[in-house]
Amino acid sequence: MMQTYNPQYRDTVKEKLQRQFYMHLLGFEIDTIEIGRVEGTLALEEKHKQHKGYAHGGVTATLADIVMGFAAVTLVPADHHVVTVDLRVSYLNPGLGTKLIAKGWVIKQGRKLNFCEAEIFSEGEQGQQVLIAKASATMATLHPEDTKPQNPA
Repeated sequence: MMQTYNPQYRDTVKEKLQRQFYMHLLGFEIDTIEIGRVEGTLALEEKHKQHKGYAHGGVTATLADIVMGFAAVTLVPADHHVVTVDLRVSYLNPGLGTKLIAKGWVIKQGRKLNFCEAEIFSEGEQGQQVLIAKASATMATLHPEDTKPQNPA
């Protein structure tokens, strides 16, 4: 059972999403924010594709990283931060279609580390979805004192 240490986790996630400039550059939108789970969509455009016309692997990995990271953010206190310390992506099918759907969740909650998984789907014009990637990540929780500038010795 997932436990949040932030009753206003949705507001915290929404506030932190405003500063996700790379996510905005891609055009990725978060649709679902629940305790330990985040989902979003990306309208697939030419700028997201590699030379064969498939969704670029870097785009796919980025979406997985975002939904897993923010799934972990839903669990930590509002003044804490989450960073990726390990990310693995397995590409299963080419990313073809009109949009990508990313779903991320926490599978094991910890005080300092959260273990997460994600699935990325492509969706065609008829609404059919194909699983194109599975990912896993370890997300570290940073306490407020961890993010203060250090004085050089």
